[in-house]
Amino acid sequence: MKRSTLLLTGLLLALHACQQADTSATPAGRKDRAGGQEIAAVTNEDIRQRMRFLSAEDRNFAQTAIGKQNLAQIVLREKLIRADALAQGLDKSADYQKLITEKRLQLDEIYRQYAQEMLENLWYEKHRQNGDLQVTQEEIDAYYKKYPYEMTVQQIIVDNAETADQVLRELKRSPSRWKELSRNYNIAPQTIQNAKFTFMPGEFLPDIEVIAANSSQGSVQGFIKTAFGFHIIMKMGEKRLSKKEATPRIEAVLENKKADKILENLQNKYEVMIYANEE
Repeated sequence: MKRSTLLLTGLLLALHACQQADTSATPAGRKDRAGGQEIAAVTNEDIRQRMRFLSAEDRNFAQTAIGKQNLAQIVLREKLIRADALAQGLDKSADYQKLITEKRLQLDEIYRQYAQEMLENLWYEKHRQNGDLQVTQEEIDAYYKKYPYEMTVQQIIVDNAETADQVLRELKRSPSRWKELSRNYNIAPQTIQNAKFTFMPGEFLPDIEVIAANSSQGSVQGFIKTAFGFHIIMKMGEKRLSKKEATPRIEAVLENKKADKILENLQNKYEVMIYANEE
């Protein structure tokens, strides 16, 4: 049976911890000496903070007398290492400064993205509370009556119209060459080149949805120009959904449509410019 990190470490440190009574759960404010330098003692708060990051198995072990002593030993070892590293001036080294700078930039980006996501979530929540995004059962019923199905497609994305036309002609003559031509011409990320996309109307790119809805299974259609390139699609199948399956998806589609209308009005309120396609 696989043992957790703390349990394995406990087997090595338990006997030593039992013999070092003065390092187990040292009271707050006490000082220990290491190499002639005083360092902060291992406190109950240190133990509580460290336990927050343990697995459930390790937390259970840390509740035992030996487990708590073991965790105190681990925290003390780390404090000793950090104290000696500071004494040696490693925090002033170029390697340390580089690593800390890189990590700070990563955390700043995580914080920025999180802050933006929270603003967007609060925006949606406010409009839900105002009723601006409310979807009625009548709207869901009407949408399901019109679109009670989902479709599955594969696609090849090509970077220019001339090549897209050539690939489409080859596929029209021989659909079985799909994988070969995708391998040679598809500019989509490798991870999605052979992916199948399943969607209800309203969940995917509108132009592709229209062509897929009017195509028979196994047919190759295209090409459709989008911001990503020139798309050639093959319809893999179509499936009718039950009302229960479709309802939450339809609700999400209709809510997004209502949000889009709000955003269209906002474009008249705020100056909107897109530079993404400029080099």
